[in-house]
This record gives sequence, C-alpha cells and structure tokens, in this order.
Amino acid sequence: MALSRLIARPLLASYFLANGAQDLRDAPMLAAQAAPLTEKVAPMVDDATPDKVHVPRDPVVWVRASGVVQIVAGLGLATGRFPRLSSAALVATLAPSTAARHRFWEATDKDVRREQLTHFLKNTALAGGLLIAALDTAGKPGLAWRTRHATHDARREAALVGAKVRARVH
Repeated sequence: MALSRLIARPLLASYFLANGAQDLRDAPMLAAQAAPLTEKVAPMVDDATPDKVHVPRDPVVWVRASGVVQIVAGLGLATGRFPRLSSAALVATLAPSTAARHRFWEATDKDVRREQLTHFLKNTALAGGLLIAALDTAGKPGLAWRTRHATHDARREAALVGAKVRARVH
C-alpha cells in the first residue's frame, strides 16, 4: 500500500470516528437539528422500501444510525478494509448530516452564519476527499475499465472463432 494511502485514510476517517461517537453520545440533542430533515426523508425512504420494512420516524434513531455507520465505515476506511465501500457509506451519511447541522442559509446572526458556512464548506471538502477515496482503485483497474476491456476481448475472441469457423467451411 502506498504511504500516502496508509496515512491519508486514517486521517480522513478520524473526523467520522469522532463525529459518529458524538452522534451516539448526544443523539437526543442532535435530533432536534435533524428533525426537519428526517421529517422529509423518512416518508421518502418509507415509500421506496417494501411494506414489510419498518422505517423509523424518530430523529434520535436516525442520528444514532448515522453514528453507527460513521464509526463502522470510519474504522473500515482507517484500517483499509473495504475502503471504497466505507468511503461511499461515509459520503451517504455526510450529506444529510451537513444539511441538518450546518444550515447557514437560515442563520440570522452574522457570526453564527459565518461559523455554519465554515462547517458546511469543511464538510463539502470532506465529501470531496471521500469521493476520491471511493473511486481510488489503488492503481488497479477499476470495474468500468475491466468491463470495457472484457467486452473488447470477448468481441475479438468471437471474431477469431468466427474466422476459424468460416475458414473450415470454405
């Protein structure tokens, strides 16, 4: 593993490990911030899932679930276990968390607005780092590349087989 990945992944994961622990510890307080978002998201998730799946409406449950995902995925990213999947999971928790916690556009106080904007932009920067990590194939061909080349190889092989068959028939 490259030294940069060995250092960068744990550094990037450290924020999510701390944030996930805070989500678990302070879930009731953070739920007040998350409530406006969960009131909109929960019905959409409920509509998108089978009827047998129970989708919670309680914002405390959503905050705790986000915390658990951040800790598990943060550990995965930090240790290099499933780093691409872990990064994608962290991006999925970061977007709603940012929208719930750092609503700078609603702040009326200038200092509060600036602080919220700073946190919002920090989170967008973290999202960028996570996207890079999610797409990082560590120098190995990615799935899209392998699919394109497998298709190309299969067409070439089919053409060769077809040419051999035509040569035998004639």
